[in-house]
Amino acid sequence: MNPIVNFSTYSEILTERLVLRCLLPSDSSAIFAIRSNPKVAKYLDRSLYQTIEESENFINKISNGIKNNEWLYWGLCLPEDNEVIGTICLWQFDANYSSADIGYELLPNFQGKGIIQEAITAVINFAFTELKLKSISAEVSSDNLKSVKILKKFGFSYIYDEADNTQIYELLNNNFSV
Repeated sequence: MNPIVNFSTYSEILTERLVLRCLLPSDSSAIFAIRSNPKVAKYLDRSLYQTIEESENFINKISNGIKNNEWLYWGLCLPEDNEVIGTICLWQFDANYSSADIGYELLPNFQGKGIIQEAITAVINFAFTELKLKSISAEVSSDNLKSVKILKKFGFSYIYDEADNTQIYELLNNNFSV
């Protein structure tokens, strides 16, 4: 654990339409809905969840990772009901906590409404202003054209291809403006 940072001190982020907050044990059904949905997982390298217990274990893993300064992870909620409809995270921090990867997912019923763009804006702004990151990377399937388009819209630049149809994009702190 790095004594320079303490991810447990970071709380929710508010945007115009969203509350980005820590996951709670009571979010297990919502996490199950996201992580068992084949449309959400279409471009992700993970198995679909089969049980609520997997969601409960995932929430515990996320909470422990935050306590150990491994990642920051938020549930995306609409303020009127506080129900998690997606997630966004910063993870794979380098040893100096100067760069990280961003990841996000959203239930299909909420896609195409600018929700992910709003969440990404808030998290990138947080990463560059509060955490003072120098860069943020994203790993995306080249077939996931919507995600590639979103990354390019935010100024992420294509860096290279990895195995299995995966591309790496990067955003430098000095290339981002809100």
